Amino acid sequence: METDTTPAGVPADVVVARFMPDGRLRRLPSKAAKRLVVLDHLAQRFEPGVRYPESQVDAVLLGVLVDRSEGGDTDHVSVRRYLVDHGLMTREAGVYWRTGGSVS
Repeated sequence: METDTTPAGVPADVVVARFMPDGRLRRLPSKAAKRLVVLDHLAQRFEPGVRYPESQVDAVLLGVLVDRSEGGDTDHVSVRRYLVDHGLMTREAGVYWRTGGSVS
């Protein structure tokens, strides 16, 4: 089985493990290629073809982000926007659905 890698050749699972060692995201990677790997991993929490109200997307993201009071520095609104900006999710009238990313 082939392992997905970043453009720098780092396996995707290594990137995810580095930024989400306990399954929760403390911060997004600053390098675009690694950030996209983490965003793709987060997008997999949403089923393709299912439409989600913004409140449900927020609940899923809040459940995976380390809270600022615990040292996290990424907010769910930014992550939600990145998911849309990178084509992993689409938004229309406050409803989101997955439109990209890998399928596990």
